[in-house]
Amino acid sequence: MELSAGNVWMMVCAALVLLMTPGLAFFYGGMTRAKAVLNMMMMSFAAAGVVGVVWVLWGYSMSGGGEGLGGLVADPFTAFGLGSLVGTSDLISVGYGATFAIITVALISGAIADRAKFSAWLTFAPIWVTLVYVPIAYWVWGGGLLGADGAIGSWAGQAIDFAGGTVVHINAGVAGLVLAVIIGKRRGFGKDPSQRPHNIPLVMIGAALLWFGWFGFNGGAASSAEQAGLIWINTLAAPAAAMLAWIGIERLRDGHPTSLGAASGVVAGLVAITPACANVSPVGAIVLGFVAGVAAALAVGLKYRWGYDDSLDVVGVHLVAGLVGTLALGFLALPGEDTAGGLFYGGGLAQLGTQSVAVVVCMGYTAVMTAIIGLAIHKTLGMRISEDAEDTGIDLTEHAETGYEFGGLGTTGSFVPHPATSSHLPQHTIEGAQS
Repeated sequence: MELSAGNVWMMVCAALVLLMTPGLAFFYGGMTRAKAVLNMMMMSFAAAGVVGVVWVLWGYSMSGGGEGLGGLVADPFTAFGLGSLVGTSDLISVGYGATFAIITVALISGAIADRAKFSAWLTFAPIWVTLVYVPIAYWVWGGGLLGADGAIGSWAGQAIDFAGGTVVHINAGVAGLVLAVIIGKRRGFGKDPSQRPHNIPLVMIGAALLWFGWFGFNGGAASSAEQAGLIWINTLAAPAAAMLAWIGIERLRDGHPTSLGAASGVVAGLVAITPACANVSPVGAIVLGFVAGVAAALAVGLKYRWGYDDSLDVVGVHLVAGLVGTLALGFLALPGEDTAGGLFYGGGLAQLGTQSVAVVVCMGYTAVMTAIIGLAIHKTLGMRISEDAEDTGIDLTEHAETGYEFGGLGTTGSFVPHPATSSHLPQHTIEGAQS
């Protein structure tokens, strides 16, 4: 069979999306303490290893590669091991789907940075991707519960989620919140200045790689050149607007825009445009990105007010911006073959209702299942490292390595960045560190 342009495009996009996971490792790694950078990066790389194997064996089959089992999940044995697909071009879309599953699992790790046992993470990842990610992917994209003919979608309507607002970002954000609550706060949470990001240039490199790869993330499933062009422009416009919104909030709230805020704003805008990239106008993408940037910039401070330790703001960025992007389609969706459009285009409130149902179903399922999985592992294997290990540094205690060897930096973790390098701590904490 001759290799078509569409096949080549999807292969390139799959490679771009796979690059996003190492990009996330840089992004997250720079945001941790110096003595936890390697562990943080290893959690992303381990997600690729674990999920890559699961996807080949049964993950793809369960997510839509076979006949559905009551609309809940597809038959895991339909294409088990993918042997039946050898010699077909279907393997290209299988690989593309694998990259989405990988980065979804990797995203969760940021919520439990600095304090989770690596063995517990390796246990959690295959169970969670099998019991949580795969079913939701099937419901939204594989014709399951939330599909047009599904038990829920048939009466509520099929929600718009082109590239993963519910499947990836809301899913990962809720899971991260649940695990953060189960595993508990870091020692000195909200007070210890050493918990601020230790390497902002690494964060910026990671954000750049994520933005680059996101064009494949959003554009890989484009069905025409016209649609691909719209997706490309929207994937440029939304994060650009979100970045400006985030640093604008920082300027008004803290008196200075930060590099960390710019990088986080870019990611928030990318998250928000993910479900909507093919269904809003470029101006709509700018509006969506701006709203997401403001909402996420404000949301990252909620962990200090509500007392949950979401180390790297998975909840504030991915859950909140994912909600903004998914629900905003009820207002901004362009009219099309499958939708009358959002409220601002004369479509009424129907699309907003459909989007809301999908959000509630996915959040509820993810919260319950993640709690069951997380508590089971926490009660048996234990998910958290000891206090001594946390003080020493998780890189040394879990991996016998250090990220830096400058004057004992790797072993003591004593390096403290300038307080102005982070906008994610409350201002009173920054001022206390400066004094």
